[in-house]
Amino acid sequence: MKRLIITITIILSGLTITAQEKFGRTLNLGFGIGYYGYYGSVAPALSLNYEFDLFRNFTLAPFVSVSSYRSERYWGNKDNPYRNYYYRETTIPVGAKGTYYFDELFRASDRWDFYAAASVGAAFRTTTWENGYYGDRAVRNYASPLYGNLHVGSECHVTPNFGIFLDLSTGLSTFGLSFHM
Repeated sequence: MKRLIITITIILSGLTITAQEKFGRTLNLGFGIGYYGYYGSVAPALSLNYEFDLFRNFTLAPFVSVSSYRSERYWGNKDNPYRNYYYRETTIPVGAKGTYYFDELFRASDRWDFYAAASVGAAFRTTTWENGYYGDRAVRNYASPLYGNLHVGSECHVTPNFGIFLDLSTGLSTFGLSFHM
């Protein structure tokens, strides 16, 4: 076990000693559409993360996202008229996003970044119902609190400190702004 830890430390040290483009120290703000498997359709979303360099061509970014969706359920009884009652579901995923940049492999210019990433975390979900609705309030019983997402994306550096990005993913695709500190 001790040899394994020493070997991993030497490998990671070698990766960080070499010259590299810095991808970290970047605040990303994205707007887009999310699908978390809860809604049955897509919903508008907002995402925020802050990247820091972990090792060569790889960043780690704590993130938080918010997505909200409004839907209706037809319900009534002898005391309440049958009609559509609305409810709002809000999902807030929180976690970490690991990103690997392919700029060296693609020989991309300094103006472009290309990446693949994975996000993991927990999704906190709330459902609010319209006043006067007394029916079944369970919307989806199968929703897991675990969150996972795969990404591919690109960023165009408009200036050295500002860029725009497109992030396509399995759960939350966004178009946004990057601020390099």
